[in-house]
Amino acid sequence: MTEARWTLVVDDQGVTIASDRFQFRTNGSPAALTGHQDDEAVLGAVESSQMEAIVSELQTMTKRTYGQFCGLARALEIIGERWAMLIIRDLLVSPKSVADLYWGLPRIPTEVLCARLNEFEHMGVVQQSATPRPDGSVVYELTDWGRELDDITLRLGLWGTKILGEPRPEDIVTADSLVMALRTTFRPEAAKGVKVSYQLRFDDIVIHAQIKNGAIRAAEGTLEGADLVIEPGGELKSLMTGAATAAEVLANGSVRVTGDPALLTLFTDLFQIPFRAESRN
Repeated sequence: MTEARWTLVVDDQGVTIASDRFQFRTNGSPAALTGHQDDEAVLGAVESSQMEAIVSELQTMTKRTYGQFCGLARALEIIGERWAMLIIRDLLVSPKSVADLYWGLPRIPTEVLCARLNEFEHMGVVQQSATPRPDGSVVYELTDWGRELDDITLRLGLWGTKILGEPRPEDIVTADSLVMALRTTFRPEAAKGVKVSYQLRFDDIVIHAQIKNGAIRAAEGTLEGADLVIEPGGELKSLMTGAATAAEVLANGSVRVTGDPALLTLFTDLFQIPFRAESRN
């Protein structure tokens, strides 16, 4: 599917909202419709959020489909759009405002972010929290149905870790992506009977993980009393793939720890990026 291009035009003939497949036009001039005499007044009279909601609603009703009577096709019509799954990823970590989401996804166009949230809300994947922020900003959270994407997101993320390679120059790392990376690569079978906590620092980003008998809780921020504090530098992926051992990175000083160094070896057992199976010719 390709992203439809939408335009909003206000002129002396009226208001037109159009895409490559659809056109909606009001009857009458803007002055007659609003009681104002110029385009600036018309635009000022119409709340931008209202126009975004109208455009989003029209996009939802006229969006391109796969034309398949199939659950997977229906799912992809909702979460297969560009940026959709990364928004889901960040909302799985915690509820967020539009500003929070944009902070974690700085390359997403604002109009795309708003469109995705409106589409998700229309489809029942996200909802607005009943308790807004003290500054009045709206907070979005996943619905119960939306949270069913948790396991799907983790499994898809694990599948993708097998082809990560080295970071590209334009790649960024965020606290939410790191939290989800820990959850994605966590091995519950290796954590049976284990109780341990870790704090990881990456420059100005700090995250932590608490493991108890096969379950994990991971979040952004410091963790008082963490059993091991790790500053992995650029070696986290090497440790998780097995390209470097805990003993090696501690010996050469590329990873610094505070606490029992033996817990770094345990960390490499608990969090692993699996190898990709080679294709057979």
